[in-house]
Parts: sequence; C-alpha cells; structure tokens
Amino acid sequence: MNKYPIEVGTVVVSKMGRDEGRSFLVVQELDEDFVLLADGRLRTMDHLKKKRRKHLKTTGIVVPELVARLREGAAVENHEIRTWLKREDM
Repeated sequence: MNKYPIEVGTVVVSKMGRDEGRSFLVVQELDEDFVLLADGRLRTMDHLKKKRRKHLKTTGIVVPELVARLREGAAVENHEIRTWLKREDM
C-alpha cells in the first residue's frame, strides 16, 4: 500500500527543494516513491520533474481532463497544463 496516495491528474504543491511552494500536475507514477510532474512552464511535457511523493502535498484536486487524455494516449500541451493549474488555484 502506498503511504502517500497521489494519483495521476492530481494538483500537488512541492514541500521541499528549490521549487518549494510551486504547483504541479502529476503526469505519471513511476513507483511507490516517485512521480513525474509538469507545470507547463519550467517543467514541460518534454522535461518532466521527478520528485518523491513525501516531498509533495496534495491539494485534493484532480483534473479529469488530464486523466482522460493520458489514458487515451493523446498529446497534452503545455498551455493546457498552465490553464488547468491556473483554474484550480482560484
């Protein structure tokens, strides 16, 4: 069982590191400890951030559009990630 339940499509906030306090979307789960993140600006879909789950705080918000697109195998654009993060921060 995963100690830190963070799923694909969840909006998270970094608790540690130089990106502390920044919002990200979980794009992929690597294993029990690590996930890949994107914010659409510095961490684009071409350059994802690998981060430990324990260094993330979940907001409880899931973006269903992202989950559906990733399941279909459709491309996700960086401007869409920025829009989803901006919409969920309000």
